[in-house]
Amino acid sequence: MSRVAKNPVAVPAGVEVTLSADAITVKGPLGTLVQRANADVVVERDGDALQFRAAFETIRSNSMSGTMRALLANMVQGVTKGFEKKLTLVGVGYRAQAAGDVLNLSLGYSHPVVHKMPVGVKVETPSQTEILIKGIDRQQVGQVAADVRAYRKPEPYKGKGVRYANEVVVIKETKKK
Repeated sequence: MSRVAKNPVAVPAGVEVTLSADAITVKGPLGTLVQRANADVVVERDGDALQFRAAFETIRSNSMSGTMRALLANMVQGVTKGFEKKLTLVGVGYRAQAAGDVLNLSLGYSHPVVHKMPVGVKVETPSQTEILIKGIDRQQVGQVAADVRAYRKPEPYKGKGVRYANEVVVIKETKKK
């Protein structure tokens, strides 16, 4: 059995988990998330916790039990607290502005970069050089943050670009004559 799957997922008060043959639905104060059920994993409700175990004695079934446990733990956390990624802009003239579900970026190009947020993801700009991306789906929040970062990745010589708040950019030394 997977070491990850051995730990049960606690279901807090106010969160409703519905187990069916084809999908698992988690409903909480922030919203609802649905995950397709996997035939290799058996999910059982044990009071206020979810237990996971492999349905078959195969490597795939064993690994999928840990994966499903991690996905459902993220779903429970998403509908209760939510997820957020913080990005910072480093560079002269680099700025961001959120307007509804659109993020306007000035990243040193000859044109402004406009990024439309998908449904379920909100964006805030506390200052011109900070971007907060929030949502209940961990995968979606991380993907949007990666898409925004991809517009201008941090370059290794001056460190300019869009970076995660906790990202460390190692600055290279320039070539000397």
